[in-house]
Amino acid sequence: MEKMILGRTGLSVTRSGFGALPVQRIPLEDAAELLREAFEKGINYFDTARAYTDSEEKIGKALSDVRDSIVISTKSHATTPQELREHVETSLATMKTDYVDILQFHNPKKVFLPGGEDGMYDALAELKEEGKVRFIGYTNHSLDRAMEAVRSGYYDTVQFPLNHLSAQRDVELVEECSKRNVGFIAMKGMSGGLITDARLSFAFLRQFDNVVPIWGMQKKSELEQFLELEAAPPSLEELQDLIDEDRKALSGDFCRSCGYCLPCPAGIDIPQAARMSLLLGRMPWQPFMSDEWRDKMEKIEDCIHCDHCKNHCPYGLDTPELLRKNLVFYREFYREKAGKKLP
Repeated sequence: MEKMILGRTGLSVTRSGFGALPVQRIPLEDAAELLREAFEKGINYFDTARAYTDSEEKIGKALSDVRDSIVISTKSHATTPQELREHVETSLATMKTDYVDILQFHNPKKVFLPGGEDGMYDALAELKEEGKVRFIGYTNHSLDRAMEAVRSGYYDTVQFPLNHLSAQRDVELVEECSKRNVGFIAMKGMSGGLITDARLSFAFLRQFDNVVPIWGMQKKSELEQFLELEAAPPSLEELQDLIDEDRKALSGDFCRSCGYCLPCPAGIDIPQAARMSLLLGRMPWQPFMSDEWRDKMEKIEDCIHCDHCKNHCPYGLDTPELLRKNLVFYREFYREKAGKKLP
């Protein structure tokens, strides 16, 4: 499998990484089997986070005996130096390793810098001196903060959403990383499931020789799909018309399913409900007509208008209004397909 050097880290990583967020949704044994198969088929880069429930545990079970042959990046959402150290120690113990290749600050509201009053960067630099962390990374959904981190000169890698739906300003971040030799880790390659043709995003991202996408996988079929794309990379030029169609269909404001709006005090499944109209148009619609999904969508009526979701959306969406529009759409769709009228 083709490899690349991840910026100034010097780490040699496969050009397709394994995003381990989804494996928290499957049983331990199934996850370990999938992670191990990915390694045995050639993938050597695995990305996770302390916040991804048992994802780190599953990586430890599957890959601890081949630790020297893989690259692991994880993340900490800590807000204090003490909590940061606790997160790193827990990650090391859970993944059964003595070090993390890249420790990333997980979507903070600011860019931590050396000498800052928060002490966060200095705390991570100390962990690096102790050999528990090899390189320092930064993840964010805010382009301005990601760009600030890159230009600061203090971060070895940056992780940011990127796919063929991205704006030109996002591509400028890729160029800035290349200019400054900062490794670019691309998350949300499939835009939270809204991109249904993996070839399009794969071809778009492959044009950048300094970008490594971390494909979120929880099924063997998903792993096989990306292995096939690696074996025969599709041509960006040949897929350009389809990419243009996708961009047109998903233009404007839409939920990327990043999950930073959660938890919802009213129990609304915001990442799914806020993009239901798109899901119904891009995926098999029958599963969404179940009583379970109908109840989930009707939970939108329980919104208490606290604006927690709106205030935490990194894309500035008016989430309550987006939920309301999707409920209206869902009710009409349900009436048409199920032949029933919802309240």
